[in-house]
Amino acid sequence: MSSATASTPPTAAPRRAQLADPGYQAFVILRTAFTVAPILFGLDKFTNLLVDWPAYLAPWINDLVPGSAQAAMYAVGVIEVVAGIAVAFAPRFGAWLVAGWLAGIIVNLLTIPDYYDIALRDFGLLLAAVALARLAERYHGKRQR
Repeated sequence: MSSATASTPPTAAPRRAQLADPGYQAFVILRTAFTVAPILFGLDKFTNLLVDWPAYLAPWINDLVPGSAQAAMYAVGVIEVVAGIAVAFAPRFGAWLVAGWLAGIIVNLLTIPDYYDIALRDFGLLLAAVALARLAERYHGKRQR
């Protein structure tokens, strides 16, 4: 005699429970934000639609990199797009990549007068990226089936 419960397919209850978990919700929100924002801002480095990005490059960094400030922004744009993709597919690694990138941006901004408010905002984003990395340890490392 076979039991009907032995071959019961898995229900959606565990998935619903995960979606109701505030920690998992925070993970999804941060993962989405740190996927979309770096990709969009990275792509904007090629068009300068949102802002004149070369103005945010410290003169001493511009002196170190070959070419123009705009050429440096093209490289920055590629790195940001790659970072966003890394967060999408490997958030435990990608979040740390974004946090490190934001640390570099903060150093850059602190060396430009009148950009301290943006550096402070980016420090908040850095903390959020670290929080995403920590949440990814819990929610992305062990997929719940």
